[in-house]
Amino acid sequence: MTHPVDPVDLTARLIRCPSVTPEDGGAMALLSEVLSAAGFACSRVDRGGIANLYARWGQRGASRSFGFNGHTDVVPVGDAAAWTHDPFGAVVKDGLMYGRGACDMKSGVAAFVAAAVDFVQETPPDGAVILAITGDEEGEGRDGTMAILDWMAFNGERMSHCLVGEPTCPTEMGEMMKIGRRGSMTAQITVTGVQGHSAYPHRAKNPLSALVKLLARLDAEALDRGTQHFDPSTLAITTIDCGNPANNIIPARATATVNIRFNDTHSGDTLSAWLRQEAETVAEAAGVKI
Repeated sequence: MTHPVDPVDLTARLIRCPSVTPEDGGAMALLSEVLSAAGFACSRVDRGGIANLYARWGQRGASRSFGFNGHTDVVPVGDAAAWTHDPFGAVVKDGLMYGRGACDMKSGVAAFVAAAVDFVQETPPDGAVILAITGDEEGEGRDGTMAILDWMAFNGERMSHCLVGEPTCPTEMGEMMKIGRRGSMTAQITVTGVQGHSAYPHRAKNPLSALVKLLARLDAEALDRGTQHFDPSTLAITTIDCGNPANNIIPARATATVNIRFNDTHSGDTLSAWLRQEAETVAEAAGVKI
């Protein structure tokens, strides 16, 4: 029997792995070491440059199998100098741990690793306990959990139930559990106008003006009021750019990105149709191409 896993210590060790998607930073090797020492059979399921880990205690294909799913990759830190503490330092101050991924979701991974190890050692189950951990949740997601599921199907592995450890509690730990997850859709918008000098705006067709109007329309739209199991859908403007090297030039092109988190009122197709309709309305009025 190995010593119990300290979830706080493991969280700190994971935070110190600089695993900004698609980099792994040593996170999967660390988890594999901890789980292998506790008797889990660990397999790396890397694909497309993404590190993934599948760990199982018990027999392959067991009819009773409980799984945990989570990710170790994190979003970029932005300006590291603007952080109060090193984003990969796992500094503990006043009872709080600071670091990129402390909430989403290295603490969750550490917690279910500790729980799984404790469970199989204290009360060995009649079945299997599985951990499916991906390094591609914050990115495109094509080579993360999907890669693990493909590998499981090919190798005769299965889960009868699975708990995803994503943080879902708004204010207090344990106050809310979800039975599903909202969809995510990222739309890239390109507006093409006519370049010109800022002294003669009437001779140009400013793509920025049209883009601002389109984004204002999208931002003002209430997509829905929520459903039985999900909060209202949301739209966030995440990037705006025109690559303009001078402040006296009206650019020929401007781009933006929006991300929509949608509930079961919508689908990718219905949202795409709505975005295209809004774009056509603005493009026609502004005389630009969107």
